[in-house]
Amino acid sequence: MTVHASDDQHRPGYGAGRNALLTAAVPHGHGLVVHHFGTRDILLEQALCWAVDHSIETVSLIPASGRLEDFAAFLADFVAGCPDLQAVPYELKAEASRRPEPRPHVDMLHDAYRRAVREALACFRGDEGMTETVFAALEGLIFQQVTSGDIRCTREGTAALRQLLAARRAQPPSVIYGSTLFRRTDQTAPAPRTPGTAMTRLIGPQGARPEQHGASRGLGRDSLTAGRASAVLDDRMRIIGWSAQAEALFGYTPSEVLGRCADEVLADTVTAARLSPDPGDSGAPDGSTPYGIRSVRHRDGASVPVAVALDPLTHGVGGAAWLVVAMDVRLLRQRAIDRAMLDGLHRQSPIQLVVYDTDSRVRWINKAIEKQFGVTLEEVAGRYVHDILPEGVLLTEDGGTLKDVERPIRQVLRTGEPVIDIRYRSATRLDPDHDHVWSLSYFLLQDESGHAVGVCEAGLDITDRYVTRQRLALLSRAGGSIGRTLDIQGTAEDLARLVVPDFADTVTVDLLEPVLNGQEPPTAGHGTGPPPALCRMAQHVRDAASDATGTAADALNDVRLRCLSDAAPVTDPVTRALAVPLTARGAVLGAAVFQRAAPRDPFDTEETALAGELVSRTAVCVDNARRYAREHATALTLQRDLLPRGLARPAGVEVAHRYLPTAGPSGVGGDWYDVIPLSGARVGLVVGDVAGHGLGAAATMGRLRTTVSALAALDLPPDELLARLDDLVARPNAPQLTDTGDDVEDQALGVTCLYAIYDPVSRTCVLARAGHPQPVLVMPDRHAETVEVPAGPPLGLGGLPFESVALELPEGSTLALFTNGLVESRARDIDLGVRALCDTLSHLGAGPLEDTCAAVVGELLPRPPEDDAALLLVRVHALPEHLVATWDIPADPGEVARARMLACRQLAEWDVPDEAAFVVELVVSELVTNAIRYGGAPVQLRLIRERGLIVEVSDSGHTSPHLRRAATEDEGGRGLFLVAQLTERWGTRYTPTGKTIWTETPLTPPELPKLLADDALSL
Repeated sequence: MTVHASDDQHRPGYGAGRNALLTAAVPHGHGLVVHHFGTRDILLEQALCWAVDHSIETVSLIPASGRLEDFAAFLADFVAGCPDLQAVPYELKAEASRRPEPRPHVDMLHDAYRRAVREALACFRGDEGMTETVFAALEGLIFQQVTSGDIRCTREGTAALRQLLAARRAQPPSVIYGSTLFRRTDQTAPAPRTPGTAMTRLIGPQGARPEQHGASRGLGRDSLTAGRASAVLDDRMRIIGWSAQAEALFGYTPSEVLGRCADEVLADTVTAARLSPDPGDSGAPDGSTPYGIRSVRHRDGASVPVAVALDPLTHGVGGAAWLVVAMDVRLLRQRAIDRAMLDGLHRQSPIQLVVYDTDSRVRWINKAIEKQFGVTLEEVAGRYVHDILPEGVLLTEDGGTLKDVERPIRQVLRTGEPVIDIRYRSATRLDPDHDHVWSLSYFLLQDESGHAVGVCEAGLDITDRYVTRQRLALLSRAGGSIGRTLDIQGTAEDLARLVVPDFADTVTVDLLEPVLNGQEPPTAGHGTGPPPALCRMAQHVRDAASDATGTAADALNDVRLRCLSDAAPVTDPVTRALAVPLTARGAVLGAAVFQRAAPRDPFDTEETALAGELVSRTAVCVDNARRYAREHATALTLQRDLLPRGLARPAGVEVAHRYLPTAGPSGVGGDWYDVIPLSGARVGLVVGDVAGHGLGAAATMGRLRTTVSALAALDLPPDELLARLDDLVARPNAPQLTDTGDDVEDQALGVTCLYAIYDPVSRTCVLARAGHPQPVLVMPDRHAETVEVPAGPPLGLGGLPFESVALELPEGSTLALFTNGLVESRARDIDLGVRALCDTLSHLGAGPLEDTCAAVVGELLPRPPEDDAALLLVRVHALPEHLVATWDIPADPGEVARARMLACRQLAEWDVPDEAAFVVELVVSELVTNAIRYGGAPVQLRLIRERGLIVEVSDSGHTSPHLRRAATEDEGGRGLFLVAQLTERWGTRYTPTGKTIWTETPLTPPELPKLLADDALSL
């Protein structure tokens, strides 16, 4: 395939003709021979690029004569700039013979057309479809030459081509004039080809190389001529040119109108007005002829309303004289509306519009952009947005920022889908100290062939709306971030973290000292006394440059004090500070001071109201924390006062204990424990857990502990004590009403409790529990396991009896009693916790009990517990046998003397002082006498020396003796009275076989009562 170029670039016909032939050669992969090209000839670029994209076999480049040396260097630089062209098999040849001098213009055109037709027929012989395409292109080329003045050449060329195409006039192809691509209307024609990668690289994203004189990609002839019919008239108003658009509008073919007078075809059918111009009409102000509306008869007889304009042409003698342009009136009106709309978008629209090319560079902006940003199109054309506004960022949905502001443009170019409502923030040239926010949307711009030519951006300044939404978002975040804990300082820190840096650059939160101590703050009002004492709870600074608290400390203190005095917000324009009081329930708790650094504006009225809302929420949370701290301290004090300050240390046991109140916001709970000395050297062990927290739980715990101590003093066995306690808890009491009138359930309901009695004489332990965890027993060999105690229901629920279990404890074994707060948490099941307790006790062994207790708590509760936790460790020992003496006494009054003798002998062996021995002898005589007289066999006497002297007399009777004061004339009733006066304690306990009367006498008894000093009452 040979294509000729011309050095005469001003001749408009050659470009389209060469493009037509070059396009026709592409589908067949022919070699190309390019003649007579110049260094600025676009044909060279097209030929090389198409050779790459369509695998052309060979490309021969033959420049004009005498230019071989110049073009060798030019081609080397040209190919080096485009790496894809380095693989093109081109060769540079010198022309074999000198190019003849150009003939006259008419002949040269005639020869060029004839040569082109001949070469096309030779290359595409047998392919009528392709031949028709080439001829149609050449036919369009001819019509482009009507302004050259060569009418004869045009007519001859037209006639010749029409004879060649006569066989295929049924469906003439559709041609895009001025483009390198041609489309056929039949479906069998090859699909149009798009420029390849090399072409795209050479032409560029805008399709504008300097050699192309501003030609734009996607702007073909249809963009200029669509809907606009044109005709050319000679100086005698005869039609000498007729475009395809004119044929489509009026229905006449060129052969039917060429040579006819224009008034025969284009006259007004209504007014019969001729097309001839009015000699006095000067046209429009800009020198052009305005459109005139007329009705022109269509070839089929219908009337066509059109707008017609007649423009004179500069011409030589005998050349074209007039250019007629016609358009359908409806299309004209639509285009007028379109132009008005586009002009409005450009000049008057409040929406900012920007057009980007496919490289994301700015190509066009409207007046709204110029007004708001203070830039002109000349300043921004060809530049990236990030170069124009370096500080601009995209705002993400999660509150972050993105510096890649061209990302939405690339996304639209990649996907073709619009991108809606992208938030962009930046300062502008006209307002460099304040950020503005825009809502941007992007959509794709395409040419007539569907190729992307750029992206349009539509933007709207939403700064005010964005600021409002940010304030609402700040309030929303405040609801979830302020006051998450009942900690005063933590609440102040929550406020400081929330407002910096979105709302302020610096913030300080100060509270009055009484608030920190849980005391009631002073009533809000105008104070006249000394400045209140403040404590700094929180201080946050955006950066060192924003920290003005040191340089303006005096001014800030003055603002803060005025705020506290007036109990109202105070602003200071000089320091850009805003002080807001923390007021809750009519009392001022402190003040929060917000401050901004330049160039940020001082706080306005709306921002003052926003700060007041934030501080008000903080104040309520601080007051709640203050009240909680006071109640927590009160409950903790109450509970510690109700718990034993020091446990009893009875013989036969070692005791260690720990109590850990909950660290959560629920407050102090109701866990308790106790060690109760009982008769006969026995010891009662109790541990319990009240459901709930706070003052109510602490008070309930105190009630139950007192009740258990009272019942234990009756020497009740564990199962019976729990039964009595359950009855007391379940007893219906008078309804307790709250301030709202609602009934309050007794917190004692559902209390768990474990009670055990250990007898060091027999080493027997009897246990019973009411819904409480089972105790853990650690044997002397370090083996630890839970004690199987029959489960009973929690107190107050009733329904089932309580059962007890008795077991003999080895010497030195340890019993662990605890509440569930020690072994149970959200992260650990109670069974796993009990297992961990057993493992810990086994590992610790038989070390000091206090150390063991501390180690267990540290192991199981490394952090503050979620619930109250109590632990009671008891290491048991047996009472030595030589300190216990037991005798069976026959039920005979004569045995009373023997009982006194046995007791005196044993007291002598124990080296008991005479005063104590005298009291014990008297007690033994009285109790044995009563047992023989009022009880029944068997009668047993037991003496125990444990710190003091214990006397126990047991019989089979179930009648409890009663203490009474005998009258002067009474013969009896004084014995038990004497026992009560002489001993420290005395009492009765029941056993399965009867009862036991016991007394406790110190080794150094007090001075005998005065009534015993009387000789009349001496024994």
